[in-house]
Amino acid sequence: MKKQEIKELSVEGLTEKLAEYRKQHEELKMAHFVTPLENPLQIRKVRRTVARLATELTNRENQ
Repeated sequence: MKKQEIKELSVEGLTEKLAEYRKQHEELKMAHFVTPLENPLQIRKVRRTVARLATELTNRENQ
């Protein structure tokens, strides 16, 4: 997700997307342990998206 897309989400939307991407990250990691992924850079992209979502959620909670 792009930064602009994240800013447009509500707090509830951020929480839902964060849970969704965390689950996807865990699934990708497990799949990569069992059989190497064709594109292991997917894991990095999802991890960074999780970080972006968590950062935005924290920023909104602190305001």
